[in-house]
Amino acid sequence: MGMNINELLKTKYPVIQGGMARIATGGFAADVSNAGALGVIASGGLEREMLREQIKIARSRTDKPFAVNIMLMAPNVDELAKVVIEEEIPVVTTGAGNPSKYIEAWKKAGIVVIPVVASSALARRVERYGADAVVAEGCEAGGHIGEMTTMTLMPEVMSEVKIPVIAAGGVATGRQLLAAEALGASGVQVGTMLLASEECPIHENYKNAVIKAKSSDVIVTGRSTGAPVRVMRNQMTREYLKLESEGATLEELEKLTLGGLYRAVVLGDIKTGSLMAGQVAGMVNSIRPLSEILESLFKEYEEAKANLVK
Repeated sequence: MGMNINELLKTKYPVIQGGMARIATGGFAADVSNAGALGVIASGGLEREMLREQIKIARSRTDKPFAVNIMLMAPNVDELAKVVIEEEIPVVTTGAGNPSKYIEAWKKAGIVVIPVVASSALARRVERYGADAVVAEGCEAGGHIGEMTTMTLMPEVMSEVKIPVIAAGGVATGRQLLAAEALGASGVQVGTMLLASEECPIHENYKNAVIKAKSSDVIVTGRSTGAPVRVMRNQMTREYLKLESEGATLEELEKLTLGGLYRAVVLGDIKTGSLMAGQVAGMVNSIRPLSEILESLFKEYEEAKANLVK
């Protein structure tokens, strides 16, 4: 078996870029695809024509395959689900929910469908509807997360489905890549480690915060609301967690995070912005070109593998 999802994706590496809202633009997706992984455009927060524009940008910058991530909680999800068909996108990943009602139409259009799941029940369901693979995302990941760790979720999903399983959450080094393979992964989805790339379109302040961060600087907000999000500690998270512990309403909490991703990504406001990042931020220590990040990941992986056999 092994890491072979690249054969399905037609990429050099068995790696998918996470569909990070506001960060995963058409330009960045193209850069990632050019570096040998599967670039992904995040459609979360985009109107239909804005998504088309990002797809156009990606196509103008790469001739390699790239994907679109459909955020199932988006109010205009029905429209976006049609755009990927009209634009003949080769691969679709989905986040935050159950994509079953769209899978048949996507499959008919020849799209490879890879839902991100945080439970084996959802993995089983999307397989029944025709998904080609699933991304099992553990709570180590940045952004919106489930409850289970990658270490426990991966083998559970593996035992429930026959389609390839891709590991996400907690992968930024060759050893973690090897561990994912040992858990049965056909590939990995990564996000946090790509934030520290030269090509990533986030503000320098955000990049530097990722590089400086220790794993203890990454925490979860919003557990009480049922929609937990992993971000880096700052003034905003301190206020948020204080409000949360005082039993604040969802409305009060949302006021604090409104526009937070924009403030982090575009304005570089690291005090009140939402600096989404996974626990592996502690292992990401320098800004490098994407091609170098991926090359060294696989070099480390080969070394770790060789050392294991000794």
